[in-house]
Amino acid sequence: MKARIKHIFLAAVGTLGIFFFTTLQSCTEDKCKSIICAYGGVCKEGTCICPAGYEGAQCETITRQRYQGVWIVEEEGTNSMPARYEVNISYGATMTDILITNFYNKIQVPVEARIKGDTMFIHSQVRDGYKINGIGILGKSLYYGENGVMNVRYTIEAPDGTVDDYGLNGGHVSIWNH
Repeated sequence: MKARIKHIFLAAVGTLGIFFFTTLQSCTEDKCKSIICAYGGVCKEGTCICPAGYEGAQCETITRQRYQGVWIVEEEGTNSMPARYEVNISYGATMTDILITNFYNKIQVPVEARIKGDTMFIHSQVRDGYKINGIGILGKSLYYGENGVMNVRYTIEAPDGTVDDYGLNGGHVSIWNH
């Protein structure tokens, strides 16, 4: 009987030992072993940390590609009539920079913007005598799909000092459809 209890005890201890060893080994296992991050991304704890300008589960998406192309702008500012026109967004100098041509339907010098994820930041700048600053947020559109619409809030000061506001401090948000 003692031998049987001893045998059961050793089997239980052995089973528990194997369980704890397996659990410990799985906890120390490299979570990044099978993950490959694109474009210089680095895996940490099983998740890719992407460099600026890239996104996605494995950094496989170039963020600014979502912004590139022709956008149809519909807007009405605090000091202007409703307007509809096109702007073109192209790549800037770095992976997070974009250039917007025909901004405000008057400015021919490209307006510079920086992107991060779904947000476009238009830092304060002067182009063709107009002072501009604002922010745009990408969204999903019923007709244009994912990244098909951008709500852009900005102010623009004309060379004569007149300020037109498009939802940044007042007025209506400028809607850009892709």
